[in-house]
Amino acid sequence: MHEPALSPESNDSFNDQIRIVLVETSHSGNIGAVARAMKNMGLGNLWLVNPASFPDETSYARSAGASDVLDRAHVVSSLDEAVADCVMVMGTSARGRKVPWPVIPPPDAAATAVQQAESGKVALVFGRENHGLSNEELQRCHYHIHIPSNPDYSSLNLAMAVQVICYELRMFYLKSLEEGESRPYLQPMVAPGDEGWDSPPATAGEVEGFFGHFEQTLVDVNFHRRDNPRHLIARMRRLFQRARMDQMEVNILRGVLSSIQKAAGIQGSKEQSAGNAQDSQNKGQE
Repeated sequence: MHEPALSPESNDSFNDQIRIVLVETSHSGNIGAVARAMKNMGLGNLWLVNPASFPDETSYARSAGASDVLDRAHVVSSLDEAVADCVMVMGTSARGRKVPWPVIPPPDAAATAVQQAESGKVALVFGRENHGLSNEELQRCHYHIHIPSNPDYSSLNLAMAVQVICYELRMFYLKSLEEGESRPYLQPMVAPGDEGWDSPPATAGEVEGFFGHFEQTLVDVNFHRRDNPRHLIARMRRLFQRARMDQMEVNILRGVLSSIQKAAGIQGSKEQSAGNAQDSQNKGQE
């Protein structure tokens, strides 16, 4: 049988305040999959209401390394017991009800949960695999959370549903770091100049040098005629400008052009030779 991975005590206040509650889970493997989904998103406070089987080897096997979440799980006999000390309770629901209830999407649910967690404990409740939460259970919730899945195939696996909500909680938490001194994990890196990129952006002069070399190479291999240019060069400029090249990329491309000219038996200009020399220097630094 599994040995506990760590002490049941945790100093993570965010983790302690927000709990995931599973009601009458019939397959213990789903409990393990939920634990994995929670740990992926930095959560670990799991409550189980009258599970069919827990703990067992299947749940630990499906947790794939999130055994600490299972070690700390609270097993109770009723939903009332699981949420008794909570100031906010939200339950997932995939279908409409005869009596309208406040319904919010996952991003709003995450924002509400984090905000309410500042004043007390918050429960996010998930129902049974085959028919979710009962009307009576849903009436114990302040809000219903609706995941806007495909209406023609809306049923989500339990762990998938938990993953969606935990992901939104994670995103809201990370965005909140922007208000503090910590560097947010959501900082994008998509182009030269962004933090973490490995080469500076190419300057306008470097790009123009490449365009001149590129056009000359097309002329040298009889692909382009300057006296009948049409829109070829303009379109190629648009392509490369859209790419927002860095200095290393420009130098690599100029090295390719020089190799094409050499293979065609054409001597490049002094400007092209200078570009080749720079490219050789960069290759030596790689």
